[in-house]
Order: sequence, then C-alpha cells, then structure tokens
Amino acid sequence: MAEYKLQVSTGDMPSAGTQDHVSVTLIGSDGESEKTELDNFGKGFCTGKTGTYTVKTSPSLGKLLLVKVEKDPYLHFPEDEWYCSTIEVTTPEGDAILFSCHRWISRGEYVELRGGRAMKFLEDDHPLLIEHRKKELTLQKSLYQWKPLAEGLLHTSSFEHESELPDEIRFSKAKTDEMHDATKRLGMKFKSKGMVGSIEKWENVDDLKKLFNFQKTAMSEYVAEHWKEDDFYGFQFLNGINPTLIKRCSELPPNFPVTEEMVKPFLAEGSSLMSEIGKGNIFLYDQKKLEGIPTQVYNGESLTVTPGLCLFYLNPENKLMPIAIQLHQQPSEKNPIFLPSDLETDWLLAKIYIKNADMLDHEAVHHLMNTHFMGEVYTVATLRCFPVIHPLYKLLFPHFKSTLDINIRGREGLMGPNGIFTLSSAGIEGMTEIMRRSLREMTYSSVCLPENIAARGLESIPNYYYRDDGLKLWSIINSFVRAAVEYYYPSDADVCKDTELQDWIREIFTQGLLSNKASGFPSSFHSIEELIRFITMVIFTVSVQHAAVNNGQFDYYYWTLNAALLLHKPPPTTKGQSSMETIMETIPNVGETVAISLLINQLSGKYSGVIPLGQYPEKRFEEPELTQMIQEFQAELSKLGEEIAKRNSQLEVPYDYLHPSRIENSVSI
Repeated sequence: MAEYKLQVSTGDMPSAGTQDHVSVTLIGSDGESEKTELDNFGKGFCTGKTGTYTVKTSPSLGKLLLVKVEKDPYLHFPEDEWYCSTIEVTTPEGDAILFSCHRWISRGEYVELRGGRAMKFLEDDHPLLIEHRKKELTLQKSLYQWKPLAEGLLHTSSFEHESELPDEIRFSKAKTDEMHDATKRLGMKFKSKGMVGSIEKWENVDDLKKLFNFQKTAMSEYVAEHWKEDDFYGFQFLNGINPTLIKRCSELPPNFPVTEEMVKPFLAEGSSLMSEIGKGNIFLYDQKKLEGIPTQVYNGESLTVTPGLCLFYLNPENKLMPIAIQLHQQPSEKNPIFLPSDLETDWLLAKIYIKNADMLDHEAVHHLMNTHFMGEVYTVATLRCFPVIHPLYKLLFPHFKSTLDINIRGREGLMGPNGIFTLSSAGIEGMTEIMRRSLREMTYSSVCLPENIAARGLESIPNYYYRDDGLKLWSIINSFVRAAVEYYYPSDADVCKDTELQDWIREIFTQGLLSNKASGFPSSFHSIEELIRFITMVIFTVSVQHAAVNNGQFDYYYWTLNAALLLHKPPPTTKGQSSMETIMETIPNVGETVAISLLINQLSGKYSGVIPLGQYPEKRFEEPELTQMIQEFQAELSKLGEEIAKRNSQLEVPYDYLHPSRIENSVSI
C-alpha cells in the first residue's frame, strides 16, 4: 500500500473556509487513486489554516501528474465556497510536489491542478498533460474574450459587469465596501453643506478652501498654498501627476513665435533665448494632438479645449520656470503669447488652460489608456494564452490581480453615460478621441522608460525625481526579469519554439496595438533579449508607471485651481481683460467640483489587500531558484526605498509616489 501525504492550505481572506465535503483524486502516469474524502477529526478547511491528510493507493501511481479536487454539500447547508490556496503532495518516493490552486471552488465543481516546476508547451511529454493543457486554454479562451473599447481603440475584456468575473480576480468584499464607504462618507459631508448638485459658482479662493474642511493631505494643502507660483508650476511637469510630456527644445516650433524681446526679462542676466536653447536649458510642452477634438456642449454651447504650447526655462537656481504660453496652435492676433510679466490673472488663466489640457490628456491617456487599458490587454492575453503551469503565467499573473475588476468599474464610472468624463471640457466623445489619437501615435520606445527619457532629452535635467526613481526601478525589475527568463529560456531557440508565448505577443499586438507596425511593438519574439525587455515593460507599466500617474491625483487635483477637468469660459483672446472673478467663473461650479473631488478621492484612496511591488503572497513557484530571485528582488526594492526616504527627508516637496512601499504590484485602483 502506497501513501501520499497532502498538506491542504485554505486562503486567509474572510469566508475562505468551508464545512463542505472536499475530496481528491490523484492521477499519475501509472493510474489514479480512488476518490478520497479529506476528513480528519475536528473541523477542517478553516480560514488561513493548513490540514494534513493521507491518500492510500495500491500500487504507486508512478509520476504524479494531476490532483482532481471536488467539493460536495454538507447536509442541506447553503452554498459554501472554499478558497483553496495550495495542495502540497509528498509521494511514497519522497518527492514533494506543489499544486497551486489559488481560486474559489463551488459545490458540484471540480478542478484539476497541475503540479511541479513551471513547464513550457514543448516540455510536456505525457499525453494526459498535453490534453489537460489544451482543455485548459480552450476553456480560458471561451471565458476571456475580446471586444473593442470603441472604434479605433484597443480591445478589452468582454465582461460588462464585475459580477461576471471569476471570484478570485475580483475585489474582495472588504475592499469593495471600503471604497463605497469612503465615497459615501465624503459625499455625506458635502451634502450636509448643500454642495452636492449645487450650480452655484465659487465666490473666491477662500470660499473654495471650504473643501479642505472635509478632506486634505499635507501635499494637497501645499498645492493650495503654492499653485500660483511659477517654480511650483514647472516642478509639476517633472514630478507631478503627469511627468512624461515635456521635451528639451532644440529649436522653437515655427507656429510658436516667441521672440528674444518677449522672454529676455525671465532669463539669466546677459543671456538670450538662443543661447539658452544651445545650452539645453529650454523645454517645450506641446498639446497639438488636442487640436480639433470634439468638446462638451454646455448650456447649448461647445466648450473649448486648448491645444496649447508652453515654453519652460531651467534657470540658474535649477528651477523649471514657465516663460511663454500660447493657447492655440496657430498664432494670430486673437491668440496672443502670454508672459509672466502680463497682468497676474491673465498669466494665471493661461497656466490654468494649459493644466486643463494636461489633465484631460493625463486622465484619458497616460493614466486610463496607457496603464489601465493596456494593462488589461496584457491581462486578457495572459489568461487566454498561458496555462497556469507556464512560467510566464506564474511570473505575470500576480501583476494582473484585480485589473479586470477595476477596469470594468472604471469604464462605467469614467466613460459611462453618467461617468465623470461627462463633466470634462472634452466630454466623453472628446476624451475618446484623445485616446484614439494617442493610440495611433503610441510607440514601443515611448513606454520603455530609459528610451522615453532619452528621446525627450531629459537625461540630465536636475531635480527630476520621477526619472531618477523610475530608472532605478526599471533596472531592478529588469534584473529580476532577466534572471527568471534566462532560467526558463536557456537559448533564443527556446523563445522561438514556445508557441504559447508567440500566441501571447501576437494577441497583444493585434488586440492592443491594432496591428500597427509603425508602433514598433513586437508581434513575435525571436530572442531572449526581446522577451526580457517586453516583460520588464509590462511589469513596470502596471506597477511603477501606474503608481506615478495615479497615486498623486488627490494631492494635485483636489485643489481645483491647480488643475481643473472642466473650464466653462473660452480662453482669453486679448490681454488685460481678466480678474479673479473671471477665474472663478471659469472653473467648475460647486456641484461639479464636488463630483470630481469624490472620484479623485476614491482613485487615490488606501484600501485593504494592497500587495506592494515585489511581494508574491500566493505560492506559485516550486523551484527554489525562483524563491531566491524573488528575495533578491525584494532586497533591492527595500534598499531603494531607504535611499528615496533619505532623499525625501531633505526636500521641501518630497516625491514618494515611486517609493516601493507605495507601488502596488498591479493596477487595482
């Protein structure tokens, strides 16, 4: 009689345990066991606990291939789902084999678990495992299907509501409740003051500060105090919520006729614009892609989105200062170039319109499309193309947890008929067009941070903490990915022959990039180096880049005057005609500000169940080599965290959005 020892672990989330009957069948190369109920004295399958059980067979089953798990009702009790984390089996021969599950199991359902080291398709040589692999992918492709987000946009999952998702990739009930309660509590505070739905305009800046009676952070208060200051305005284009757009200016665009006379007062004494361009001290922000987009119709009139240009100067104190703003692409008498020496409110308005365009672009493209929706492309392709035993599934899935859930909610909350984009200057149609244009322009190099920084000429600009922290994180992730990929793919031939891997990148290219060859995204892999670069980019995008463009939303957007999603009045066409009253009439009214603030608060909230970058609480790898790689990855992240904390302690405005402890492993908020 052969004995198999099973250690069965139940998840530690609430209600993970079960009182139902759990049975297993062990399937080996030489046969299978009887269906055996796992039943010890006392209560089994309790939340966060591991139970030890014995399955006896006669004779030995040979090489253990699969574990079939079934759950049947206990008496007439109602449905009692069970979250099975792992089953570790010690064979009569002394081999310890890990069978990862990490999913909920319902009554009348059975799952067949693969065990052992991660395996690529060509490494499976047993007919039973080959057939199991084929059946698993067929089932996954029927469950996870593609649909276009909109005409000319990338494809997303076909799920209409988060309740349709398998439970293991949905938000926990605790997180869902926390998000709902946080929004409800803040909403009730606004409602008690008569702010919800109010069409009243803000009377003055002090009136607007009433918002801070309900919610604030140290950074949001700093923003409210310093939003007018030019050096802080420039700082935000390097280290704010959208730090990836300015470029070093080697020559002025012909449609931005800034003259020496205009900007000489704002340059170092004795210097000139041309000499500062030559020194690499002039930078450009250009939103030409917003020209001609549809805009929201408000009270019967179309609002204006400014496809503006802003010129920045890195002064001798290493501060990035705005020195000229043009609010439309084509120069004309009604499109003046605004300067810091203009009437204060003229200059403030010009900066507000640039930041409005920046916020629209940030939310639609750099946040929603580039991290959330591209993250969803990577997620769906992974779930469709890799069986759970594939090494890249094991490596990548922890970086996709809950992404489908938040994106389904986000599509409704942002792009739905009552979504927040309806309150933007562009409206839903305009925001969709911004994404459509940006997808056509997206390049592979633009989402690989080292190449992005180099292409924009920002390798040496001082005090660019997003770049400094981001490049270090890219390097740390790349080293981890390299170690894992080279372990499983010893040669370029192994990459080329992995048909599941080739299917994966092909789906990403066709469904995410719409087969746009000009994007430079790969449609196939031919080498280990190509694979390492792409996997690095994917993990960086859904963790680091998402943190950079998500975590500071409350800090920088809660103060509406610093960045407004909606501007009511058209931009000024002449100088000297504005006042603070003009500005207060331009920004969102009380009810609109409250609605936008509620969403910003939710998107920047801190909720339970956060898994920081580098943490892999679900045991998926059996190989000790991978455990060692993960530990080294975590050690490097911890070391960087200490460096960032030390630097931030010496800064007036700390940059901690890319502190590893603040970076989630996946897009899940």
